[in-house]
This record gives sequence, structure tokens and C-alpha cells, in this order.
Amino acid sequence: MATTMHCDIACAEQQIFSGKVETIVAAGSLGDLGIHPGHAPLLTALIPGPVRVVMEGGEEEIYYVSGGFLEVQPGTVHILADTAVRAHDMDEANATQAMKEAEDAIQNQGAEMEYAEAASQLAQAAAQIRTLQQLRKKLGG
Repeated sequence: MATTMHCDIACAEQQIFSGKVETIVAAGSLGDLGIHPGHAPLLTALIPGPVRVVMEGGEEEIYYVSGGFLEVQPGTVHILADTAVRAHDMDEANATQAMKEAEDAIQNQGAEMEYAEAASQLAQAAAQIRTLQQLRKKLGG
């Protein structure tokens, strides 16, 4: 059995990763998914959250996706996201501020922002913070 598989992570703006990987962990619509070489074919929706990729050789990278789809085919995994960002490129202060603004909008019934939009923004901001927490844990602090 193969020890690696090819993975592509892309969003509408760009492809942010393409290479050989040993493992992928992503936030699927029904829970976290662990994908290893030899995984059965699969197509699933992704929710906002981290995608952890263990590269060939054991190095780990973490990405944030705002939603999208993950497809597993023999030897290949494709992640097509609405938005995809390397966790290293994210700004925790902006994510925390966005979360606070969304929480305030939900509390303020007369706000200009609709409840559904505020709830969506809150979920995305919380997922960004969860991604940054995984990155901190990976880096040991």
C-alpha cells in the first residue's frame, strides 16, 4: 500500500498547496475526517475550520478553509474551498475582532446585519481562532 497520496488545496483566488502527503484531517459537515493513503473514494462538504496536512516526511502544515468540498480519488485528494489560507498567514487579532463584532450583532436585534449573516460570520471567526489554536499547539506554545 502507498505511504503517500497527492493533495491539492485551492480556492477561487489561487492554489495554495500541491504535493505529496501522508495524512489529511479536515472538518467535514458530519465531523472531522481523517484521510490516509488508500482511503475509499469520497466527496463531502467542508465546514469552516482547520485542515491539518502531514507532509511526506512528517512535517505538518495547517490551513484554514471557510467551507467547500473535499474529494478523495485513488491516490489523490482535492480540497476546493470558498476561502483557503495558510494558518501562518492569519491574523488572530482580526479573527478575534470579527468574532466580537458578530457576537454583538447577534445580541443587537436592531442591527443592520441580519441574524443569519452574523451567525455565519461568528462561525467563521470561531473556526479561524480554532485553526490558530491548532497552529499554536503544533508550535508548542
